[in-house]
Amino acid sequence: MKRWARQARPRPPEWINSPDYILQETGLAGMIGKAERGPVAVEAIKKHGAVYLMAVGGAAYLVSQAVTKAEVVAFEDLGMEAIYAFTVRDMPVSVAVDSQGESVHVTGPQIWKAQIEEQALELI
Repeated sequence: MKRWARQARPRPPEWINSPDYILQETGLAGMIGKAERGPVAVEAIKKHGAVYLMAVGGAAYLVSQAVTKAEVVAFEDLGMEAIYAFTVRDMPVSVAVDSQGESVHVTGPQIWKAQIEEQALELI
């Protein structure tokens, strides 16, 4: 007979997980990640004047070489999953969402589409 264990714990309200709440409560100026941010996150970044920087996937070694200091600032008991403050120098990242809410995941495809259409017209 199988036994199933369930973890009994309170769930935080959904708004605690929202980008707007996180930026408001923490005062973060910027975040680094590898994936595109959705419209809710982009709007929160714009509202709070933050930025989202994107590191190239697979370039972890290069990114790690830019970290000159790492300090645990919250949830130390989580080990590698704790929240850190990093001091970095010459980190190879790109601005994916600027403080005005402009996302390269929106503007990039628009620019490339226009260039491809222009080149196609030249061939005709």
